[in-house]
Amino acid sequence: MNMMVAADTMPSVQASAAPQSVAAHISARALAVDFLVKGHRQRVLEGIDLAIPKGSFVSLIGPSGCGKSTLLKVLAGLVAPSEGTVTVAGVAPREAAKHRMIGLVFQDATLLPWKTAIENAAFLLQTADKSIPRKQAMERAAAMLQLVGLAGAENKRPAHLSGGMRQRVAIARALALDPEVLFMDEPFGALDAITREEMSRSLLEIWERTGKTVVLVTHSIDEAVFLSREVHVMGVNPGRIIETLPIALSHPRTEESFTEPAFTAAEARLRGLLIESHRSKGSA
Repeated sequence: MNMMVAADTMPSVQASAAPQSVAAHISARALAVDFLVKGHRQRVLEGIDLAIPKGSFVSLIGPSGCGKSTLLKVLAGLVAPSEGTVTVAGVAPREAAKHRMIGLVFQDATLLPWKTAIENAAFLLQTADKSIPRKQAMERAAAMLQLVGLAGAENKRPAHLSGGMRQRVAIARALALDPEVLFMDEPFGALDAITREEMSRSLLEIWERTGKTVVLVTHSIDEAVFLSREVHVMGVNPGRIIETLPIALSHPRTEESFTEPAFTAAEARLRGLLIESHRSKGSA
């Protein structure tokens, strides 16, 4: 799939160039979250420590109910932590969101059915900053639709788009804000296997072009290994990070990456950790 974008629209960033020794772009220290369930306080996350460098692509993986989505929402400023601290680009997540540093993509694209693809892609930008002229917002949205491979589909409404195309619009909508960080919660979970693989390759290309910091929640081991520089594996009861696994695959990543020994080793390690985590969940 050709997703070339004019150089003055989106600079090219090499995935391998992001430094690993700089201060964390996303940081969590001694993070804990409690929910009130039937009048009783239940700890759903405990002792979370994260330090994600700027420009990194990391994944959160773990059994259902381990708190992956809750952790993502805390990092994005949608859920307040009960204990500990969280910062995005040196400020509290809600402050970062206020200044359009954070983009969010969920499993459901949640497009407005009466708006075209370009209108949906421009919607958050226009809502977040009403001082932006409509022409400028539309130009930005058009550039992002081109980036995600939807040039030519700008005037189609969601009913005339496939599931994968709708998710591309949702990604373009988040990118139109020009956020520093892109948080993605199972964005391809509802797609068929082939479309999901295509979307994974597209997302990797977008990341390589934009240099955004990306945090992805996924249930797919292959997806986590193929996309990520680092995978955080979560355990349960309460949710916590049981291991952080660096992914030693070279860039650019291609179909051949799936046959590299580093891919096979990382996949086997993650599968073993997830099996162990599922057993812990069942015995609790």
